[in-house]
Amino acid sequence: MKKIGSGKVREIYEVSDKELVIYTTDRVSAFDVVLPTPVPQKGMVLNKLSQFWFQLTEDIVPNHVVSFDVKDMPEEFSKEQYKDRVVLVKKLKMLPYEFIIRGYMFGSMWKAYQKKEPFCGQVITGEYELAQKLEKPMLTPSTKATEGHDEYSVTHEGLVKDLGADLANQLETACLKLFETCYDYAYERGIIIADTKLEFGLDEAGKLVLADEVFTPDSSRFWNREEYKVGTSPLSYDKQYLRDWLTDNKLAGVTPAPDLPDEVVAKTQEKYLECLDRLVPKA
Repeated sequence: MKKIGSGKVREIYEVSDKELVIYTTDRVSAFDVVLPTPVPQKGMVLNKLSQFWFQLTEDIVPNHVVSFDVKDMPEEFSKEQYKDRVVLVKKLKMLPYEFIIRGYMFGSMWKAYQKKEPFCGQVITGEYELAQKLEKPMLTPSTKATEGHDEYSVTHEGLVKDLGADLANQLETACLKLFETCYDYAYERGIIIADTKLEFGLDEAGKLVLADEVFTPDSSRFWNREEYKVGTSPLSYDKQYLRDWLTDNKLAGVTPAPDLPDEVVAKTQEKYLECLDRLVPKA
């Protein structure tokens, strides 16, 4: 197969001029460094979570999925290593933005708020503590980072100027509806989606299509609802344990990256599997 892209976690193969296969590996990255030790079953978890969310939200906005069934894939993807890790998708003209929806006062937003600075061109009003739920979710689009380039936040006016008012409004409406729907679903199952990143493209007819991965621990900040407390820094479900280990051992961002101890791999795997177990109903 012709490989046309290789990211930190995913491999993208061209099937035809209209379709791609995306293979989600067990690779894990932290602090922008891909680590040499994979986390078993991580790729399966990400793929199955995306499959579930795409199906749950297809009435809100169309998505790029053609099939998750390995029988619909080219023969090359019938091997055991690809089971539950591949998706056949439509080729799209991807928009050069990441759409970040934030539901809680956290991270870089909290830092800006403490300094009384605007955040991504928006003024934050009201009294907030760390990790407190926002009065309403905030959409903060940014340009996609390319190798060696920084990301820049984009205002509503900037989106309108680049994409036109109609498409900009469609995007903003879709993002907030997607977040609201998936937030409510996850909350009922003990997981708080504090923020997430979405990506979109346009199909051959110029219609808006949801793409990439959706509401996974790699693209979102997941918190345990039972342990959540305003004013504290909640532990994330995804790679928090791994990040903490790297930080504690002064290995954050170090290259070449170190091999991970078995305990760190097992604990990280456990967190990913717990997300899947909580969110996706058993067949």
